[in-house]
Amino acid sequence: MISENDIRLFVYNAAVVQNGLGATLKSRGLGSAMTSVESGNPELSPYISQFGEATRQTAADMAVWYVLFHMLENEIRRFISETLEEKSPGSWWEKCVPDPVKIEVQNNRNREQDFGLVPRSDDDLDYTTFGQLGDIIRANWDVFGGVLSSQKAVSRIMATLNALRGPIAHCGVLAPDEIDRLKLSVKDWFRVMAGPQ
Repeated sequence: MISENDIRLFVYNAAVVQNGLGATLKSRGLGSAMTSVESGNPELSPYISQFGEATRQTAADMAVWYVLFHMLENEIRRFISETLEEKSPGSWWEKCVPDPVKIEVQNNRNREQDFGLVPRSDDDLDYTTFGQLGDIIRANWDVFGGVLSSQKAVSRIMATLNALRGPIAHCGVLAPDEIDRLKLSVKDWFRVMAGPQ
């Protein structure tokens, strides 16, 4: 009778053989092509090559959306920072950011410090989520209202982006409809940035 351990050993051996075969085929130019992530980062190749082709391809496909999201989120942070710096030079974080956002940012900083991580930034704004960025904009609509076209539109866009952030930030996969939604949200953001009409 075959035991559960025998099955596990068989599956493990098959995975090792598959990985070795894939590496051999790849080294002879017979295997699948490297993903854009692998070819763009030779330093990562020894790590990436340990994963199956489907996993590598999914990661490469999602990397494109991460890049777009990264640029958008950081551009919105820059916009908020520059706009509020004009309102309250040198003290906008203390004066303009809602207390619940400040508390959550401090909690995020403390969690990372307690874990022994290198701080991701000296800027508190880098510890905020899309939802919190929306909270900051809404709390300062007297300033942003002259720059952005609609508070309701900003709230809707930020809520959508915050929802889409989950699968991107947590290594999920965006469905085709959600990719379309992300593209539209980026367009919507820049439309709102055009200001009041």
